[in-house]
Amino acid sequence: MIGLVAGLFFISSGAVMANLYPVYIDLNNKKCLVIGGGKVAERKIDNLLYYGCLIRVVSPQVEENIERWADKELIELHKRDFEPQDLEDSFMVFVATDDNKINEQVSAMCRERGVMVNAVDDPPNCDFYVPSIVRRNSLVLAISTGGKSPAFARRIRSEIEEIITPEYGEFVDILGEQRELIKNHIKDIEMRKKIFEDLVYSDILDLLKAGEKERAREKVEKCMSYWLD
Repeated sequence: MIGLVAGLFFISSGAVMANLYPVYIDLNNKKCLVIGGGKVAERKIDNLLYYGCLIRVVSPQVEENIERWADKELIELHKRDFEPQDLEDSFMVFVATDDNKINEQVSAMCRERGVMVNAVDDPPNCDFYVPSIVRRNSLVLAISTGGKSPAFARRIRSEIEEIITPEYGEFVDILGEQRELIKNHIKDIEMRKKIFEDLVYSDILDLLKAGEKERAREKVEKCMSYWLD
């Protein structure tokens, strides 16, 4: 099944967890705990750094990049074994160890506290899965197989990356700029809808894909002047 939900491209072939709910979460200034310091933890942290969250890492040993991030004060690092108090004030927890017992213990403690937990490659101990992502500026496409085949999700991501080029992200940014302008100047909701649809279904994206950015901008200005003058 392929669905488009509020800007989220979600692909599911059935799930280990029934009825997965695709959603984007604002992590800005929220505390995210990563338990583990290996390559898997490194990839999780590298991804989290993009979202402005407060990252706390707990692990006796860590990869060099994790050390560097701590030295730059991009993350908070505790080089020791996990302790239950590490969960305090955590909004989201990622368990990136290869110890199933730790996965189970941390997952149980998180669920007792109502904290969302993701145990890497351990679906029974996950409250959520992290999708494979295609990012084009503000346009984000997330692909999930419900934990059944991350490798297939990566393959689909690779195929989508060839279709959804960087110009799609540029187009979304242009639409965002015009959206604010339209909302500030056009009070009639039906008219707003008409303008948005005219922009979306125009040839502006085609011009961007052809490398004609100046013509694309001119087309936007012409369209907006028609409606706002």
